[in-house]
Amino acid sequence: MTDQVLVQPIEDDTLAGRGVWATVRHRVLFWVPLTVLAVLLLLALFPGWVGGWFGNPDPRACDISASARPSSHGHPFGQDLQGCDVYANVVHGARASLAVGLMCTLVALVIAVGVGTIAGYVGGWADSVLARLTDVFLGFPFLLGAIVVLNSLGKRSVLSVALVLALFSWPALARMVRTTVRATRDAEYVQAAKAMGFPTSRILSHYVLPNSIGPVLAVATLTVGGVIVAESTLTFLGLGLRAPSISWGLQLATAQSRFQQAPHTLIYPGIFLAATVLSLITLGDVLRDAVNPKGRS
Repeated sequence: MTDQVLVQPIEDDTLAGRGVWATVRHRVLFWVPLTVLAVLLLLALFPGWVGGWFGNPDPRACDISASARPSSHGHPFGQDLQGCDVYANVVHGARASLAVGLMCTLVALVIAVGVGTIAGYVGGWADSVLARLTDVFLGFPFLLGAIVVLNSLGKRSVLSVALVLALFSWPALARMVRTTVRATRDAEYVQAAKAMGFPTSRILSHYVLPNSIGPVLAVATLTVGGVIVAESTLTFLGLGLRAPSISWGLQLATAQSRFQQAPHTLIYPGIFLAATVLSLITLGDVLRDAVNPKGRS
């Protein structure tokens, strides 16, 4: 009888997963952003191959005599102020922008799951200490804190920018993990697992986290979009990635001084940035509604 009680939450979780899939698979707002993100992922993984579809695949092959030239044969997006192919730069810029967003969110999620699980499951003094630690980081404005730390770094790479942004991204996720874990720890199947003498590590990995992590993963999708915007903003202000790195934020920063004379240098990276963030936010909203039983139709 006890074994049946313990098996039940896993079956319920499987059914919940099927319920989420049944909710999202017929939604256009799920498939459209997913398709856009799949194309962007292709760009990030194979920039040289995709960049060579319409012209020169090398974003650093520049002709200064063709500075700010509009669209032409071999240069569908035109050329930037240094005479470099805008299309090739946009394609190669997808790797840095997506890498920062995904890497930052992954690091922030790992920290949040660790802190939130300990605080929510153990409770007591551990919860109080970790809650105060989370409040300390939440007290720093996200962009302001990132600016202060990045200004102290000599060299800024994709990894360093991602880690700095993760430093200020995990507290909100940790609070959500703590809330969902607290709601799960008192469930009957968790209490039955404790009564059977299962180790805490097994209880957390088999029963608590699988039944509480869904809403957090949905919100993490939204975090990726927010981080990409933050990276582009910091880079645009000269506080993020620097040349010779290639990112959409760097392209926007370079193009701003000649926007009226060469609007194409700003429009195309801006379109790709907006499409990426909008797709991530839309996908995150759909998943967040799907994992919420009240949002299922």
